[in-house]
Amino acid sequence: MLVTGLEILAKARKEGYGVGAFNTNNMEITQAILEAAEAKRSPVIIALSEGALKYGGRALTKMVHELARDASVPVAIHLDHGHSYESVLRALYAGFTSVMIDKSGEPFDVNVAETKRVAEAAHAVGASVEAELGRLAGVEEHVAVDEKDALLTNPREAQIFVERTGIDFLAVAIGTSHGPYKGKGKPFIDHARLVEIAKLLGPDYPLVLHGASGVPQELVQRFRAAGGEIGDAHGIAPEDIQKAISEGIAKINTDTDLRLAFTTRVREVLNAEPAVFDPRKILGPAREEMRKVVEARIDLFGSAGKA
Repeated sequence: MLVTGLEILAKARKEGYGVGAFNTNNMEITQAILEAAEAKRSPVIIALSEGALKYGGRALTKMVHELARDASVPVAIHLDHGHSYESVLRALYAGFTSVMIDKSGEPFDVNVAETKRVAEAAHAVGASVEAELGRLAGVEEHVAVDEKDALLTNPREAQIFVERTGIDFLAVAIGTSHGPYKGKGKPFIDHARLVEIAKLLGPDYPLVLHGASGVPQELVQRFRAAGGEIGDAHGIAPEDIQKAISEGIAKINTDTDLRLAFTTRVREVLNAEPAVFDPRKILGPAREEMRKVVEARIDLFGSAGKA
């Protein structure tokens, strides 16, 4: 069933669990997300980036919309990292129930003005709105920020930003980063900063954690064993995620883990069966591997049984 992001996240914040926002680019990824959510009876957010929309076009949007509408659990369709007012309007016109406007690279006043304009448009058609304050390091499609340029979210600025823009949930920069290489050494979450932000915004306000993939080492090793090349990849520790949820995080973004699971299983199948050329025999196992990843994330976030 289609719902807004706020409908899902307000309940999650109030009851103290997190909800996964999983990025999709095709049918198999979307099916894996929804099959896992239904098996676990969990609400879920399906995220499409501007890159995904460029890749899949209207066909991808329509497919995600149909599958989400027919699901037996609450599903929000979310625009991830929308970079312009126009791209947000296109998403709203296409039936997205939740949108993110990302002007975090702009000066504070510009971010406020552009975000407020988006919030007014989205709320007029019943959609929810996310924005970002502060900048995450790492790379996510065309989003690239050097670590030295990454700015952590200022708690007082976060309070002012939410008050002036009227957004429904805020993505905070508290130490995580996009991609499979999350900092040098153990990735960190600035829990003290998160607690302060949550205190200023209130006990019911949903916060969002980007760059939150776990990058399971078992998958990393399998990827290498199957011929893949990846550096010293590592993600956010499970205990850090759960602590962040207890401190105010309600939406946890996951993309890298799905990409890693998909590609690892495709490599394994092709290595084991060099004669196979039926796409279903290649993509089917990859879909199952991604479903396992989504189920594990749902269990970690505590959203199982919350549908």
